Amino acid sequence: MEGIDELGVSLPTLIAQVINFGILFLLLYLVAYRPIMRMFDERSKKIKDSVDQAEYIKEQVARTEEEAEKRIETASKEGQELVARAVKTGEEVRQKAEVGAKAEAEVLIQRARSDIQRERDEAIDDVRKAFADLMVQAAEKVIDRSLDKEAHREIIEKVLEESITFKKK
Repeated sequence: MEGIDELGVSLPTLIAQVINFGILFLLLYLVAYRPIMRMFDERSKKIKDSVDQAEYIKEQVARTEEEAEKRIETASKEGQELVARAVKTGEEVRQKAEVGAKAEAEVLIQRARSDIQRERDEAIDDVRKAFADLMVQAAEKVIDRSLDKEAHREIIEKVLEESITFKKK
């Protein structure tokens, strides 16, 4: 005992510090360690689930690729058979197929043209609507602002310059 006192350590203070450390350690274990470990476990589980899902998707992709390859092989064989039949039937069948293909292509071209025209018209309508909205907003700003003659002239000159610049482009 005298050796500890000579070092400047008080036994009651040492015991109190050891008890305080134990209480603090227990509190940190209950309040911080367990929730942090629970959070790590949840994150680990999410990562594992994501990896499992990625592997499942990878397997599905592989299966889909195999099925696509089989379908391509089947389609290729069928195509070769059709080509062989077409060669056997002769020039007459080929000419009929050409006429049918040209008619179908013409129908597709007409359909595509009408779709393009419709989409163009829709785009023009959208631009017109957007331009009208911008004009309304500009008018609202002009109306909201009380103008004197000089400010009014500046706005008119600015609009004219912008319209001239726009026409040059």
